[in-house]
Amino acid sequence: MTSKTPSIQFFAGIFEELNNVSLRRNLRSGNRIIVMLFKQVKALNGFNSFTKQSLNSMLLTDEEGEIRVTPSSTQFIFGGAEGDELQRVECKFEIEQEDQWQRFMRFMQRYAEANGLAYGES
Repeated sequence: MTSKTPSIQFFAGIFEELNNVSLRRNLRSGNRIIVMLFKQVKALNGFNSFTKQSLNSMLLTDEEGEIRVTPSSTQFIFGGAEGDELQRVECKFEIEQEDQWQRFMRFMQRYAEANGLAYGES
């Protein structure tokens, strides 16, 4: 198995930096809910979103391969004095199957290790 640095992309070739992730459970369905938080999205800088091919999903890549995720919601949260500064972007999606959950957690473990993030329960 080759070592491949874990990455997250919205647009081909633009690697995003994850700032936080929240893991929850839908009490009705039992599905796991993931909310990924980005303080900035490089794909939005300049003309990246116009000049790069959109993946129409989030692409999570690591040494095991690729995971394609289509967020159920993406929120752009603005703030600042004028209310026009992008504070963060939140991407939310659900995982139904246990094997997909395990795969996602392996990706997150690798991503956390490669980017100096720590896992904690609240």
